[in-house]
Amino acid sequence: MFDRLSAYAPQALAVLRIITALLFLAHGTQKLIGFPATDMSPPAFSIFWFAGVIEIVTGILIAIGFFTRPAAFLASGTMAVAYFVVHAPSNFFPANNGGDAAILFCFVFLYLVFAGPGAWSVNRK
Repeated sequence: MFDRLSAYAPQALAVLRIITALLFLAHGTQKLIGFPATDMSPPAFSIFWFAGVIEIVTGILIAIGFFTRPAAFLASGTMAVAYFVVHAPSNFFPANNGGDAAILFCFVFLYLVFAGPGAWSVNRK
């Protein structure tokens, strides 16, 4: 059974890449254009505004599988900074400081740096 499942690893990786990138993209659009609806509207050229730009650009690149590794590296670093600058100072525990999503994004994107885009990408390797 596991051998049969292993044959679909590139497609499973692609699904992980695409869904993660679309969720990441939604965080960026929420910051910059208010969709999905939010009260957050960071001032232009603030650290949150730059985070939104990075989330949109890297989210699109990772979703389509174009320059996946460098985009994932930038996205992973952005989420590491977001966790330690925004979330960690308020509480030690990620479930309490709201940083659990930042940690997950950071490590999924870090995995994509090493694994590559998988199947269904603009550039395959």
